[in-house]
Amino acid sequence: MDIFKTVEESYDRMGETYHNYRDNEKFNSELGKFADLLPKSGKVLDAGCGVGTPASRFLVKKGFRVIGVDISKRMIELAKENVPEAEFYHHNILTLDFPDESFDGIICVYTLWHIPRAQHSSIIKNFHRMLKNDGILVLNTGIHDSEGMSEFFGEPMLWSTNDPKKTLAFVKSMGFDIIFEGVLTLGGERQYWVFAKKTT
Repeated sequence: MDIFKTVEESYDRMGETYHNYRDNEKFNSELGKFADLLPKSGKVLDAGCGVGTPASRFLVKKGFRVIGVDISKRMIELAKENVPEAEFYHHNILTLDFPDESFDGIICVYTLWHIPRAQHSSIIKNFHRMLKNDGILVLNTGIHDSEGMSEFFGEPMLWSTNDPKKTLAFVKSMGFDIIFEGVLTLGGERQYWVFAKKTT
């Protein structure tokens, strides 16, 4: 099985339905905290942007220059319609090749658990490379070490998460200072969140 193709095609088929079902306001407080840590008019990458809302739209309205990427072509089509002020590209975040120090901030939420956990460290390492010095990284993952497939809105979906302690240790080892880390309950769901600043 090509897991990336499976995830892409599943979101192409059900992503719009899922987006319409979900609580799109549930992490606005975290988006606000992220925005407050960024320089005015800074450049931000929304990695795993989905349909562009809420993250890309929220950040655009705050005056940031936003680039969004997602593995689903259909989600990117919708993002371009929903947030025409931002730039959106169909791309797997595992192989992003933006130049070094391209962004003041990178946000990757509700995304990593659809990528095999063995590859999370290489993604975070690449985020570090693409962030400017003092750049801000925000990410979230699941709260338990686990990996497996399940049906999600009628389609096959991967769920893959490292133990939060392992995620935190790797973020620290890359040269990030931790601003916040912990389990948050948002919209009735519990996830592990990290806010970090690139320092080396």
